[in-house]
Order: sequence, then structure tokens, then C-alpha cells
Amino acid sequence: MANTSTRTLRLLSLLQTHRYWPGAELADRLGVSPRTLRRDVDRLRELGYPVEAQRGVDGGYQLAAGAALPPLVIDDEEAVALTVGLQAAAQNPVEGIAESSVRVLAKVVQVMPVRLRRRIDALRAMTVSAGWDGQTRAGVDPSVLTTIAVACRDNERLRFSYTAADGRHTERHTEPHRLVSLGRRWYLVAYDLERHDWRSFRVDRLSAPQGTGSRFRPRPLPAGDAAEFVRAGLDNVPRSYRVEVVVRAPAEVVRERVGRWSTVEEGDDGECLVRMVVDSLEWPIMALGLIGAEFRVVSPPELLNQVREWGARFSRAQ
Repeated sequence: MANTSTRTLRLLSLLQTHRYWPGAELADRLGVSPRTLRRDVDRLRELGYPVEAQRGVDGGYQLAAGAALPPLVIDDEEAVALTVGLQAAAQNPVEGIAESSVRVLAKVVQVMPVRLRRRIDALRAMTVSAGWDGQTRAGVDPSVLTTIAVACRDNERLRFSYTAADGRHTERHTEPHRLVSLGRRWYLVAYDLERHDWRSFRVDRLSAPQGTGSRFRPRPLPAGDAAEFVRAGLDNVPRSYRVEVVVRAPAEVVRERVGRWSTVEEGDDGECLVRMVVDSLEWPIMALGLIGAEFRVVSPPELLNQVREWGARFSRAQ
């Protein structure tokens, strides 16, 4: 028989897998008596997990949404960050990651308090993903994301402070449309009421968002979708690096794995040329790792130096 701690974790996993378990079936799956099962359920309750029990011959157990997240221990902001990370990973092209992330995401959302689940649902519904990133964006407060998402969902005008690339601070009054997850950043697509035009705002440069309580009728977006609008704006922004890499793999294979973030041209002898325009060399290195093939850096030389630094660091890993 498994030890108590292992069995308790197994019980929690089973309760998260199904909404309802008949008591006899659950005890059988754990290989314990009904009495031992009741003790294990009580142990989960002591840890803060909201386990509901239905008494009687046909009684059973289910994991319900609680008044607060059970102590894994994570608070509301950490729960939002976890959900964002899992949602990004669910779009991961790496085999096996997406399916596992979807299962975990379903389990996490299931036990969230209603007040938090509504904000998470708004974030999921109002986010347009323009490509997998695999990490929570640095410098973005999860509560800021959910505040913006709720305003987008409810068609509520939004005020916030914004810091431009040149350091200039302004106060903005907007009609928020969608959040866009692109590369390593989050963007808000919104209609700026003072500038009378559509804008995309980097969320890490945005602070103190607050709904005004004033509703609006959505305007037509001058693009196919919010991600297309953000991309069009970024195409007009000067970038730091133009990357060219020769990859020893067929172009069709490379396009399938990183084609969303690059231009891939067919080459000779089963090779292809990959081009990217980026403001950071970290993403090209991660993309090349996703391809899983040998490659040769054509330009810039800074990329080759950084690849070597990463390789040396990885080789020292224990």
C-alpha cells in the first residue's frame, strides 16, 4: 500500500480528474477501505481543499470550488500567472506539452473561487495569441492583465498611465478591445479617445488601469484581428537585429515549427535559410532549439556569441 502522503496526492489527483466519484469506486482505485478513504478526505480538508461528500449507499465525493485557493500555496496573482503560463504552453508546438498543459489548466480552473474564475475566464476569452512563448512575460502584473481583460469583456472604458519608449509619461482614456500575447510581450489593442485613433500599448509599460464604469459600443478594428494590428505596428518599429541562419533541415519541417515567427526559404542539400527581425537575441536561440537540427549562424555575429555562451552554460548543468 502506498504511504499516506503519496496516497493523499493520488486522491487529490483523482478528485481533480472527475467531478464526482462514487465512494466505493474511489476507495477501490486507491486500494483502501471506505474508512481509510474518509480519513484521507478529512486530511485534504485540513489542508484546505474543498471536498464535498454525499452520504448514503450511493454516496461519493467531489472537489468543489472553494472560498479561497487551497494551499499549494498560491495566492490570486500567482493563480493568474499559473493560468497564463499554462495557456501559453497549451499552444506549444513541442509534442506532449500542449495536451498536458490543457489537462492541468482544466484542473486549476475547476477549483478556483468563483470571483477569481470569472477574471480568469475573461483573460482567456479576451486574449489573442499570436504565437507560443513558453514563459510568463516579465514585468507584467497578473492583476493588471485581469483588470484589462474584464474591461475588454464588459466593453467598459479604461483609464491608465502609460510610459512611452522615450520615457514620456501620459494618461490614457481608451475603449479596450483585446489583449494580444506576442513574442515575449503582452499588448493591449484599444481605441484612444483623446487621440481619436486605434493604438497598441505594451502592457509592461502600462500602470494603474481602472475601469471608469462607462460602457461603449465596440468600433470596427482596422485589421483582420488584434494580433494582425499589433504586428503591423511592430513592422514599422526599428529593430535591433536582422537574423539569418542556415538550418540543416527541410524547409517544410522548419516552417511547421517556427514559421509563425520567421521567414523560411528552401536551400540546397536539404538545408534552408531562416530569417528573423528581432529586438532581442534570446528568442531566435529558443526558436533554433525548437527546430532540433544543426544550424550555422550567418548574421549577426552577436547571435553566434550568445549561442556559444548558452551552450557553455548548458554544458555545465548538473
